Amino acid sequence: MRMNMKVSGWANHSSRVGARLHPGLALVMAIGLAACSGSSSGGGTTPTSPTPPTGTTAVAYTPIGASDAAGVGASVPCLPLANSCSQSTSYVGLVQRRLAETRTVSLVNLALPGGVLSPDIDRLGDELGRSIPGNFLTQLAPFVPPSTTLVTIFAGGNDTNTLALAIGAGRGGADPSAWLTQQVQGFARDYGLLIDAIRARAPGAFIVVLNTPNFGALPYVAGRPLAERRIVQDVAVRLTREAINPLAGRVPVVDLMCDARSYQPSIYSADGFHPNDQGYAFIAEVLLQAITTGSAPAPAASCGFMTLVG
Repeated sequence: MRMNMKVSGWANHSSRVGARLHPGLALVMAIGLAACSGSSSGGGTTPTSPTPPTGTTAVAYTPIGASDAAGVGASVPCLPLANSCSQSTSYVGLVQRRLAETRTVSLVNLALPGGVLSPDIDRLGDELGRSIPGNFLTQLAPFVPPSTTLVTIFAGGNDTNTLALAIGAGRGGADPSAWLTQQVQGFARDYGLLIDAIRARAPGAFIVVLNTPNFGALPYVAGRPLAERRIVQDVAVRLTREAINPLAGRVPVVDLMCDARSYQPSIYSADGFHPNDQGYAFIAEVLLQAITTGSAPAPAASCGFMTLVG
């Protein structure tokens, strides 16, 4: 049975940044990062097992994300390509500021507002009129500086909205669940490729990944029909459970999906999708726990937050 969704409402959410990353912006990124990029091999001695930044060791931090990494919704954002966000109230700024209490911290903020992780979902979004500006794998990974020692990755929000829009537009045909399975498998493959690409560029980088909350239970969809919210829930839960959580065998995965704090309306900005200062402080807190300890508890295989939308 086809699941109907109001396409027009989804086409614009979280993708108002404009057109795809174009050659001009790519050139600016290349020029801006050339001084710190060097060769793709990273040069020097390649550690066999990247370790978390400890003590007073200098940190070269490269966050990878969409509008979250840019601090959309925060009172003081952190602009894409910024080399310092020490005054920002975004999670990137808060992580930088906390780590800088005991050491030198450099930053290259690879934020791509409106972007998605997967090239496949990038193309799908463009076909649906979402004007996706690019994807993390092909547009951001090549710009990770080889000197990077810390990478955080937050992906899946725009991917969730794009896949939900596609199902509502009938892309799943008579079997949307089977179609979604294919999309989730592609997302998992590309997430693994992203981590591989980061490690090829910056062999000494310690990588921390955030999974996603159940977007179907967040304020931005609260007023939508139940059927739409169920679709968003299904997409978000499957991306997290089947694609992101299995990465815990390779990198620490911070579990936002099964953390009750992810569902407090007070941590979201007026659009109900992006965090506010309180929400970014929460994200920074859980990231810092993983960064400073070098690990994160294994994400829950299931929890009540995965089925909040009845």
